[in-house]
Amino acid sequence: MNPLALIAERPLVWAGFLIYVGLLALLAALGRRRARGDAASFAVGRRIHPAVAGMMLSASIASTATFVINPGFVYVHGVSALLHLGVAAFAGMTCGLLLVCGRFRRRGAAGGALTLPQWIGQRYGSGALRAYFAAVNLLSLAFVVLILGGLAIVMQATLGLPYRTGLVVVAVIVVGYVLAGGAYANAYVNSLQAAIMAVVAALIVASGLPELLGGDAAARLAAVDPDLTAAINPSSALFGSWFSVYGAGFVIGFALMCQPHVMTTALYVEDDRGMRRALTVAIALCALFSGVLLAGLYAHLAGVPREAMLDPATGAFRQDRVMAAYLAHSFSPPALALVTLAILAAGMSTMSSILVALSGITGNDLFPLVARRGRDRGDASPAAKQRVGQLAVVAFALAALVIALDPPRLLGIFGQLGAYGVVAAAAGPLVLGALLPGLGRRAATAAALLGPLVHFALHAAGRDPARAAAARAWGVDLGNPGVTAAVAILIGAAAALALHAVATARRSAAGVVPAPVAES
Repeated sequence: MNPLALIAERPLVWAGFLIYVGLLALLAALGRRRARGDAASFAVGRRIHPAVAGMMLSASIASTATFVINPGFVYVHGVSALLHLGVAAFAGMTCGLLLVCGRFRRRGAAGGALTLPQWIGQRYGSGALRAYFAAVNLLSLAFVVLILGGLAIVMQATLGLPYRTGLVVVAVIVVGYVLAGGAYANAYVNSLQAAIMAVVAALIVASGLPELLGGDAAARLAAVDPDLTAAINPSSALFGSWFSVYGAGFVIGFALMCQPHVMTTALYVEDDRGMRRALTVAIALCALFSGVLLAGLYAHLAGVPREAMLDPATGAFRQDRVMAAYLAHSFSPPALALVTLAILAAGMSTMSSILVALSGITGNDLFPLVARRGRDRGDASPAAKQRVGQLAVVAFALAALVIALDPPRLLGIFGQLGAYGVVAAAAGPLVLGALLPGLGRRAATAAALLGPLVHFALHAAGRDPARAAAARAWGVDLGNPGVTAAVAILIGAAAALALHAVATARRSAAGVVPAPVAES
C-alpha cells in the first residue's frame, strides 16, 4: 500500500479526511484544556450548553449502525425493516428520552452520580446492583466491534485503505482524542460530528427522493421482490410479524435510551429547562438521521449492481456493504468526500461516547471494588480512578480491534446482540426506578437479572430451526436481537411490577409507610 498513490487516486476524499482529523485534534486539545485539574471530568463533563448536549446526544445515538449497517437491512428486508428500525424504534426512542432523561438527570445531580451503575446503586441503595451493572455494561464492547468493522468497510470503499489498516486508523484516532480530553473532548468533537452528520443525512435523504416519489417506486421494488414492499415481510426471518416490526421496534427504541453513553449525557445539563432544550435538538436531529435508512430502498431503485456489494475476499454478498455501494454509485467525488466524513463522524462519535462511558464505569465502579487504599475497600483516589479509566479506553479499543480483525458474518446482529443485552438489564431498573419512586431493590434486581438471561436464552433458542419456527408461529422472530431483547425487557418489567405490587400490598395491610429509597 502506497499512501501517496492512494491520496493521488482520491484527492478530495483524502483532503476532507485529513482536514477532519485536524479539527478533531484541535477540539481534543480544547477539551484537554478545560478538563485540566478536574479528574472527574474525564468520565462526565460539566456545564455544557444544552444545544451542545443535544447535538452530542444525537451523535451518540446515531452511529455506524444508522449510517452503514441498517440501510443494509432495509435493502434485504424492505419496508418492514424501515418501519422497524426507522419508525417504531424512533417513536420508542423519543418516548424514552422524554420520560426518563429529566428524572435521571435530577436524581443523578442530587446524588453526584457520574455513571449509570453509580446511579442505579444510589437509587436502590445497593452496592451489589452497582457492581452488577458495571459488569453488564462491558457488553457494549460488541457495539464497538460493529462500529470499527463498519467504518473500516467504508474506508476500504472510499479511501482505498485495506480493511485492517482502516481498523487501526479508526482506533488510533478515537482513542487519541478520548485520552486527550475525556468527556469534554468527546462533547466538543461530537458536536462537530453531529453538524456534519446532519448536513449529509439531508443529502442522502434527498438523493433518492425523486425516484421514491416518482409514482412507480412500489412497482419497481415489487419487481425485485414483492415482499420488499410489505409492511410485514412474510419471507423475512427478522421482520415477519406485527410484534417483530412494531411492538419490538418501539420497546427496543425506548430501551436503547438506557445505554450508559446515552443516559449519562443528561448529566452534562444543569437544569430541567436546559434538559428540554437539549432533548428538542436531539430528537429533531435523530428524526433526520432515521431518514438515512431510505438508502436501502434507494439502492434498489438506482439499480446499484449486486456485484458492488460482494466481499472482495470471499465473493459473498455482504449487506453491510450496501451503503458504501450506493454512495459510490450515486454521488460525485466532492459529495462523496463529504458523505464519507459524515459516516466516519457517525461511527467515531458513538464509539468515543461508549469508550468514555466504559472508562468511567471501569474507573468509578469496578476499580474501587478491587482497590486496596486506606482501611476501607474501594477507597481509591480520583487521580487513580482517572488513570484506570484511561487504561480501560486503550484495553477496550484493543479488544474490539482484535475481534474486528476477523469480523462476524453479520456485524449488525453481533453488535445488536451485545448492546441489547445491556439494555435488557438496565431498562427495567432504570425506567421503573425513575417513574416509580417506591420501587424496591428486590423488584429492580429481578428485572436486572431476568432481562439479559431471557434475551440470550431466546437468541440461543432461535439458532435451532424447529424452535425458531415454533416461536414464529406465535409472531416472535428469534433471529432478530431486537425482538428477543424486547420480550426479555417486558418479562423483566412484568416481574418487577408484580414484586412491587406484592410489596406495596403487604405494607398497606400492615399499615407501614415505606421509607424513602437511599439517594447516596
